Amino acid sequence: MVLVALAITVAMLFIARERQRFFTHEGVVWTTDYHITYQATRDLGDSIQLILGNLDMSVSPYNKASLISAINENKTNRTDTTLRYLLGASRIVWRESDGAFDPTVMPLVNAWGFGYKSGTLPSRHQIDSILAFVGMDKLSLHGETIVKDDPRLMLDFSSIAKGMACDEIGRMLARNGAVNWLVEIGGEVMASGVNSHNQPWHVSVDMPSAEGNPNHESAMVLTLDSSAVATSGNYRKWREEGGNKLSHIIDPHTGSSRQGTLLSVTVIASNCMNADAWATACMVMGEGKVKNMMEARRDLGVMTISADTLTGNLVVWSNATFAARVNLK
Repeated sequence: MVLVALAITVAMLFIARERQRFFTHEGVVWTTDYHITYQATRDLGDSIQLILGNLDMSVSPYNKASLISAINENKTNRTDTTLRYLLGASRIVWRESDGAFDPTVMPLVNAWGFGYKSGTLPSRHQIDSILAFVGMDKLSLHGETIVKDDPRLMLDFSSIAKGMACDEIGRMLARNGAVNWLVEIGGEVMASGVNSHNQPWHVSVDMPSAEGNPNHESAMVLTLDSSAVATSGNYRKWREEGGNKLSHIIDPHTGSSRQGTLLSVTVIASNCMNADAWATACMVMGEGKVKNMMEARRDLGVMTISADTLTGNLVVWSNATFAARVNLK
């Protein structure tokens, strides 16, 4: 009887596995592309759209009807679960990065012309004036109410929300029985299990061009399973003013467009939200501080690609945690 029951169980598992197939969903959200592939018994596209829609209505500063837009315009001080979660996660990275990651940098992003408002090249006086109300230490949360030290303070979770969206969709897929899936939103990736060829998920990391060449060339390939990767760089999103190349990476300490030889940072973490936030934080810190802070870190794999100003060559550095995830086949 035991053998019969075991045979029936194995047969049922085999049938359930046979009914699963891979689904793919693609589209545009928050002005960026997304690609989602997963193995399941049914199409979960409605649940994916629900997650993306809820996040958009909560924390997208580019959606005038969103909650964060109302908070930025001081129409409300009430928060929701999503905003409070991102605020708490952001505060942790802000503290650990010595303020390099700071979602209150939104007024500076607008002033430099990289936000949802068209800015011009700000003067030093204008930058200093804005810095007076930039900083995570200038707001607090009292229950469900957010309190600003200055009403001009604004929030932008663009450098962490895409990562959170990847995590949320991944958790939804897992709740619905999916073991094998990959979620990519604007280059931020979270993956689990294997692909449709029963092989590990391999993710290519772009080699940046110091000249802003739009072509994609792979720097290396990473193997992901129950982990996430995010890349931040200044080689694609930039503009030129008066012969100067301005990066969209704004330093919340100085208020200026981040200059330097660091072209991109790729971070591997256990969740995409942290990978997303830390990739931005590292770009702000610059390569010297990144190496000092991340050399011995084991929970984050970090790779930097920099330009050698003397030779014009690209220089790649990574910590041991990152190097262990590189696919050398």
